Amino acid sequence: MNYLAHLVLSGPDPDWQLGGLLGDFVKGPLKGERPPAIEDGMRLHRRIDLLSDQHPAYKSALARLGPQWRRLGGIALDIWFDHALASQWSNWHPQPLETFAADCWSNFRQRQQWIPENAQAFIQRAEQFKLLPGYREVEIIQRTLERVGMRLRRPQPLADILPLLQEDSDALAQDFYSLFTELSQQAALFRQQYGQ
Repeated sequence: MNYLAHLVLSGPDPDWQLGGLLGDFVKGPLKGERPPAIEDGMRLHRRIDLLSDQHPAYKSALARLGPQWRRLGGIALDIWFDHALASQWSNWHPQPLETFAADCWSNFRQRQQWIPENAQAFIQRAEQFKLLPGYREVEIIQRTLERVGMRLRRPQPLADILPLLQEDSDALAQDFYSLFTELSQQAALFRQQYGQ
């Protein structure tokens, strides 16, 4: 799952949402350096990634991309699934996507002392360029794939996978629906267990 999915699966609490985002920026053991709810959100992020990678619908989607994308297909798929989520947003969240994104960025500004510099830089760019609502647009997905591909240890033309994703978009949308439905249920149980 990518940024938008993690924010949604984190539930309504801004601390959990921040933790859901920071899961991509903070590695290693959680040692109580941040408020408990933020670290709980980070734990949920890690749990979601684990569940997602093992889910039959995710494996099916990955296999659909073919063996040439075995190593990088998961990265592209996570980004494409944010496109699927943004495109069907009203099925998954009651707020308009623009409002949801603006609320997240506003809440995160109030929690800046807990956000590492690399995540702060991402948040500023994402807000400035309206990245999350932009995930509806295939052009934004293409640019995102290009940027991510260039940031890999050995840069790769990750955007080359886009025609394949578009060609299989209906089947991938079904895979996403199956996966996200179950992840939503599991995330709700996890948040309940940790008291959200």
